[in-house]
Parts: sequence; structure tokens; C-alpha cells
Amino acid sequence: MGTLMSQAFVSEILGTAMLILLGAGVVANVILPGTKGFGGGWLLINFGWGLAVFAGVYTAFKSGAHLNPAVTLGLLTADQPFFSKTGPDDVVTVTLEPTVGNAFWYILAQLIGAFLGAAIAWLAYKKHFDADADAGTKLAVFSTGPAIRSYAWNLVTEIVATFVLVFVILAFGPTPSGLGPLAVAFLVVGIGASLGGPTGYAINPARDLGPRIAHAVLPIPGKGSSDWAYSWVPVVGPIIGGVLAGLAANAYLF
Repeated sequence: MGTLMSQAFVSEILGTAMLILLGAGVVANVILPGTKGFGGGWLLINFGWGLAVFAGVYTAFKSGAHLNPAVTLGLLTADQPFFSKTGPDDVVTVTLEPTVGNAFWYILAQLIGAFLGAAIAWLAYKKHFDADADAGTKLAVFSTGPAIRSYAWNLVTEIVATFVLVFVILAFGPTPSGLGPLAVAFLVVGIGASLGGPTGYAINPARDLGPRIAHAVLPIPGKGSSDWAYSWVPVVGPIIGGVLAGLAANAYLF
């Protein structure tokens, strides 16, 4: 791993950890009994996740702020640089190429960051996790679950929602816009409000798998099952959606 990739690796860990800390944190605040934000509702969760993305993107500026294996795979499929740094007169001075090897390190960093972010969120809300919330509520802080369990249709929802996320992010590149992280934040809010109802919109394999592993290993009283029977859906669906978005972007945008 070269110096630039090492820097990107740490950046993705930190950015994804920030994303999950704030994202899992807003879910905990809304659904764990006894918190100040208890009962705040779905839109508070949507906006909380959007602002979590906003903070995560700024934190991970040294890697291009993928924060999501679906984004990394979308860029790889579209053959777009993982990270580019421009100097004076918009001259590119540093580039991380879209290779399978680089994608591996990005995705590993994202999974590590997601686990760490979830663990820190648990620490922040530990006394509420120790209290008498039901097992399903505790799991919902860490990972997604379907409103109606139907694996095939849950998969379709995750594919569609992730396609929207990755395709629009890729469209930001050739579009003359200076919104940057704010644009991505509002995109996530919009996806949650529009497409999040059936599955809780994982739209990110690391976002679901890393915290689900944290749920499985952390000493949470009365936590129950980590629902591994469903766990493949928020991994496979976003991967398919990200790859399809990369193919579509390669044909339409670039």
C-alpha cells in the first residue's frame, strides 16, 4: 500500500466512523426509550442521516469520501478516479486510479470505520441500551430491517435506492455545481424520505454490516439476535445498485 493509498485508507476509516456515529446516534436518540429525542420521528432520522453524511464527507476529504462500498464499486465500474486532487488552474496533481486493489482497501476501511462508529454510538447511549428496550429496538440502532419481510422485494428496494444514490453522486462530477457535501447530504435525506420506508434504506453495505457485527459482539443486555438471515439483503442490494449505477453513468454521463 503506497503513501497515497495509506492516507486514503485512514481517511475512509475516519469518515465512515463519523458517518455511522452520527447516523446510528440519531436512530438511538429517536427510538431508545428515555432519550431527549425519543419519538422524534422518521424525518428526524432522515435529516440526521443526511447531516451524518455531510460530516463524514468533510472528514474523509483526503480519500474522496466514498464512505460506501456501493460508491466505490460504482466508480470502479464507471472507470472514474477514486480520488483526484487539483492544483492551480484546475490541473490534476494527484489521482487514485479505479483498480480492484484500491477498491479492496477502500471497502475494508469502510467496514472498519462502520464498526468503530457503531461501537462509539453504543458507548454514547450505553445507559439507554442497558435499560429495558426490546431487542428489536436495540438492533434497529445498528442495522436496517424490513417493514414487510420479503427478501426478493426488499432486495429490489435496496437496488433501486442505491442506484439513485450512486448515479446522482456520479452525476455531480460532470455537473457544474459547488454544493459538494451538502448536495450529497440532501440526496440522502431525499432517498430516506422517498424510498426508505420498505427497508430502512441501508444503501451502503458497510453501513449495515459493520454495525451489525458490532451488535453481535458488544455486551448489550437483552440484545437478542443480530438477524443474520436478513443481513445479506443490505449488502447484496446496494452492491448491485452501485454497479448498475456505474454502468449507467458510464453510458450516459461520461
